[in-house]
Amino acid sequence: MILVFGKTGQVARELARRAPEARFLGRGAADFTDPAACAACIGDDVTAVINAVAYTAVDQAEDQEALATVINADTPGAIAQVCADRGIPLVHISTDYVFDGAGNAPFAPDAPTAPLGAYGRSKLAGEAAVRGAGGPHAILRTSWVVSAHGKNFVKTMLALGQSRDRLTVVADQIGGPTPAGDIAAACLAIAAVLQDAPEKTGTYHFSGAPDVSWADFARQIMAQAELACDIIDIPGSDYPTPAQRPGNSRMDCTTTVSVFGIPRPDWRRGLAAILSDLPD
Repeated sequence: MILVFGKTGQVARELARRAPEARFLGRGAADFTDPAACAACIGDDVTAVINAVAYTAVDQAEDQEALATVINADTPGAIAQVCADRGIPLVHISTDYVFDGAGNAPFAPDAPTAPLGAYGRSKLAGEAAVRGAGGPHAILRTSWVVSAHGKNFVKTMLALGQSRDRLTVVADQIGGPTPAGDIAAACLAIAAVLQDAPEKTGTYHFSGAPDVSWADFARQIMAQAELACDIIDIPGSDYPTPAQRPGNSRMDCTTTVSVFGIPRPDWRRGLAAILSDLPD
């Protein structure tokens, strides 16, 4: 039985679509501020664990780094230790924010990490905790997660595009938008492989293709949604935030393809699916 930590988040909701037979633990059943309690949720019937819980309030994390670290590092570490002790494969979702976003080249999984802020530091600490447990695992770094659920860039752009005729959007941050449905499918596939091939343990990248700026992503959203809203390019310096964002979120996903046979998803097709999934 697959145990999923998470229930209402973007990836967890897509996992529930694809694996309704799995057990999903929301906040009421698994409080991620309590590492020991979450670790105790892993029963003897569990064959794989997917962690789809994270503290993702990037700006708020600057003032709540201790809380972010408990949720993103301490609790995943406790879960990973139980999984390691029992030989249960763990798929843990991480982020491009573990990198500093320098340059223009895609970051490989073994590239040096240098997070720019508290959120990235907490996620990097989580990666270290999962690795340190020593069990079969896959750390799956992804980026720019979007879906028909919750709060994300697609839904924000749609709401603004329906009420405005022009928007300014950052054009000097480049990355791969990644539909949550594709992340969910990748997590399930990787978990299945690790059960039979724990030697494929490691850190992998998974992001949508092609790489694009936030501004060009916004243009595609408006085009597919048939909204007459012009997108005006601005530099990130014109949109200051408490936490610094990586300028380069390109990720080298070749090892995910070679090891698991999972290619980068086309986010343009994923966007079309998201738009069709939204309520009228």
